[in-house]
Amino acid sequence: MEWWKDAIIYQIYPRSFQDSNGDGIGDIPGIISRLDHLQELGVGAVWLSPVYKSPNADNGYDISDYREINPEYGTMEDMERLIAEAGKRNIRIIMDLVINHTSTDHYWFRQSRDKTSGYADYYYWRHGGPDGALPNNWTGFFGEDCWEFDPERCEYYLHLFARTQADLNYHNPAVLEEVRDILRFWLRKGVAGFRCDVINILWKDSLESGRKRLALTGSEHYLSLEGTHRILRQLREVLDEYGAFAVGETVFVSPEQARALCREDELDMVFSFEHMECDQYFLKWFKRKFRPEAFFNCLTKWQKELAWNALYLENHDQPRSIPRFGSEAHWKESGKLLATLLLTLRGTPFIYQGQEIGMMNFDFDRMRQLNDVESKNVEKVLRRFHIPRKLRWKIISRTSRDNARTPFQWSGGEGAGFTDGRPWLGINRNCQEINLASQEEDPDSIWSWYKDLSRLRRENGVLRRGSFVPLEAGEQVFAYRRELGEEKWTVALNFSDKPARVSCRGGVVRSNLGRETFDGNLGPWEAVILR
Repeated sequence: MEWWKDAIIYQIYPRSFQDSNGDGIGDIPGIISRLDHLQELGVGAVWLSPVYKSPNADNGYDISDYREINPEYGTMEDMERLIAEAGKRNIRIIMDLVINHTSTDHYWFRQSRDKTSGYADYYYWRHGGPDGALPNNWTGFFGEDCWEFDPERCEYYLHLFARTQADLNYHNPAVLEEVRDILRFWLRKGVAGFRCDVINILWKDSLESGRKRLALTGSEHYLSLEGTHRILRQLREVLDEYGAFAVGETVFVSPEQARALCREDELDMVFSFEHMECDQYFLKWFKRKFRPEAFFNCLTKWQKELAWNALYLENHDQPRSIPRFGSEAHWKESGKLLATLLLTLRGTPFIYQGQEIGMMNFDFDRMRQLNDVESKNVEKVLRRFHIPRKLRWKIISRTSRDNARTPFQWSGGEGAGFTDGRPWLGINRNCQEINLASQEEDPDSIWSWYKDLSRLRRENGVLRRGSFVPLEAGEQVFAYRRELGEEKWTVALNFSDKPARVSCRGGVVRSNLGRETFDGNLGPWEAVILR
């Protein structure tokens, strides 16, 4: 049963969702206490960012034990209770599967330092070259070289991400068997499937030096190779034992590569990044002016070329969507417009925590307020190139992953309803204006709009399973039609502070400006759904 084609999936970043014990860190009991919020939103599944045991060099994406819960988040009993309580509300739990790398605190890695142990080649170990040269010229995703010398083994290990995230060696069949057992462990506990972290880079075909690039030198040796497909097919065998779901985060993929990853014996769907790159140059840290037309054309391409899309505008790695694709001056209207886009395209929508109330980027003003390891590494690189401090901060503040990681703004009170203690990351001062409590009873709020569109989608098959027909993609207007049998619905969106005119006609199903009839004229940041 392809339940995920009819569901809306909600991503929780556990550290920032709800603290239950006053230590300033979100936790599993806190999530349980907010399940009714997710049920009211109409969520069918929750993707939980990692809650495994971890030293938190990358906030849980550096796992030291896949079968244990990070004590900061609670216990395994809490996790089992979350699965059960969510199930009572018809909400499935999707775990974050991080299997490209583990923490260097993991038992496997500690044992691999001994060349005589059974774990000696669970990771990529290599000697350096003469005169202290690294094993190759590869560069990593966090803006640094990706080899670290280990004085105990007297060799270098590969890490495409932070230096405490050592890449697993899938040339050793034992590694894949370990991962298959981890899947079974969680599936037996009742999880519905997995979101698979950077899943298209698992297989490294060689460790030869790569072609020099501005970033990710060496990536031709690991991006979307046949070896990864072989791994995914063996993981799918386990998933199929339980009828489980898998969505893969995939970096630098084309629609053709995405289709190859979405075969019935591999992944159910993938997160692609192309639409998130429309406001940047080659590197994510160098932004350019957002061009709606390029954004529309990219969305249209992926709607047409993939049988099914994973739809998202925000996640734990991306800045917030309203200041990025919408308008801070038209916060409410553009927030509703982006919700309309997300919930009316063809595919499975993923809502990131706080998106449903229009949360914004952080309001920090200095580096020491950040926690994100990627941001800190990039700042070091920029400093090495003598980029002035003010420009460094401008680059980091616009792109930092911490923009989406500030605590959920449940209320305008002390701690924003997130915690009674000192929060692990600063709370945005706008929580006094932007919070759930202030929107719950307001029928015109972003929260009410998300709930309404969620219900509209659940009740109308044309929005869930209908085909996508592009109508217009101009400098400010995006219009498309969803068709299922005789049912035809049209969506028209004005991504601009200026009015616009479209040729679409029909009876108004919804308008974020509250109109009941439509004459072809769109107001600034207006979204209309027509039947």
